[in-house]
This record gives sequence, structure tokens and C-alpha cells, in this order.
Amino acid sequence: MILFTLLDPATLAVFMAAGVALNVTPGSDVMFATACGASQGWKAGIAAAAGISTGCLVHVALTAGGMAAVMQAHPGVLDIVKWIGAAYLVWLAVRLWNADPARTRRAAQGLRAAFAKGALTNVLNPKVALFILAFLPQFTDPARGPVAAQMVVLGLLFAASGLVINGAYGAAAGALAAPMRRHARALNRFSALVFGGLAARLVID
Repeated sequence: MILFTLLDPATLAVFMAAGVALNVTPGSDVMFATACGASQGWKAGIAAAAGISTGCLVHVALTAGGMAAVMQAHPGVLDIVKWIGAAYLVWLAVRLWNADPARTRRAAQGLRAAFAKGALTNVLNPKVALFILAFLPQFTDPARGPVAAQMVVLGLLFAASGLVINGAYGAAAGALAAPMRRHARALNRFSALVFGGLAARLVID
């Protein structure tokens, strides 16, 4: 198999174990998928998780192409991306805080929007780019073939595990929130606080 040609099976097993452990640990991706699920339903939680994984693949592609290293060498670029990402999260928080609950329920049917939000928040998080840059190369071996190809394969596996885990969190949040739909405004504001907290965390970090 091409997979085992590029990657040593033992190294791959360690990578998958590390990737699952990192994805299971509640972080910004988990919180975002959970907030989407809580405010818009389980389908939106899964759609947000799919968007997050897609955004992760953008960073993988940049890393494999060497762009992430350029961004790391020029911190000013990272700062710009960071502030844009934080501003976007604040905008989402304000909209959700003031949202009409009935309108939010209708928006839950627009899964493309949840997907796009998940992808955009991940792409606009420079911490993800730096994490991918630091994490993936540790499991590559130039002796086994092109390093860029190895990083793409590893990135696909990492994004896939993230999709399953974040999707599970988002779906669970949506399912648990379903009996509480009469408190939809409170759920919206809970999700708004999560988005606001993610924005603050992005800026502070």
C-alpha cells in the first residue's frame, strides 16, 4: 500500500494515537463544534466539524508547500491573521447574542453556513498553522519518500480523526440541547459566550 510505503506502520500508529488524543482534548475546535450544535442542532454541529477539518487541510497544504514556514518567519502576517480571526469570532458572538430564537432554528437548516463558519474560523487561526508546522514533520522520514507527500497523508488522517471527534461533540451538544429548545435564547447566548471566549483566547495566546 502507498500509505505504508510513505510511512512506517509503527510511526503511523504513534501518530494516530497522538492525533486522537489531541482531538479528544477539548480545545477551540471542540468548543466551536459544540457551540454550533447547541445553538443550531446536531446536524449543524457535524457540519461545523466538517468545516473545521477542511480548514485544517488548508493549513496542511500550506505547510506541505512551505508557506507556513514563511508565515512563521514573518510574525506580522500571523498577527494580521490572528486579529481578523478574532474579529470574525466576535462578530459571530454578537450576532448570536442578539439573534431571534425562531430565526436561529431556521438557520439550522442552512448547514452550508455552519460548514463555512467552521472552515473560516480554522483558516483564520494562525495557531493551527503553527501547530501543523510543528506536529506533522515529527512523523516524516525523508528516506521513505517526499516529505511533502508524507505530510499531506498525515494531515488527511489527522483531519479525518478530527472530523469524527468534533462531529461527535457537535452532534451530542445538539442532541442534548433538543429538549431545551424552549430555552433557545439562553442556548444562543451560551454559544455567543463561547465564541467570544475563543476570540479572547486567540488574541491573548
